[in-house]
Amino acid sequence: MTIDKIQDGAKLKVKVSGRLDTTTAPELEDDLKKSLDGVEELVMDFSELEYISSAGLRVLLSSQKIMNKQGTMEVIGVNSTIMEIFEVTGFIDILTIR
Repeated sequence: MTIDKIQDGAKLKVKVSGRLDTTTAPELEDDLKKSLDGVEELVMDFSELEYISSAGLRVLLSSQKIMNKQGTMEVIGVNSTIMEIFEVTGFIDILTIR
């Protein structure tokens, strides 16, 4: 997994590539915790994400809870495989997906 971040004032775009699973989710979680101070708009770019596990979903959920208090969060570039996981788990109702 690779994480690329672009910060523009209070907007943070995080592009996650590869697999977001039990092994890599803690890295993303730590990275986000350090980066979300002062962020009002979080954009998660999953255009190069191949797989997401329950551990990855947990990171998304915790990020969404943080952003509910300080701004907005949206997920973009979701492929059909990831979208199916979001639908089955009910995350489609929790996240803003574009």
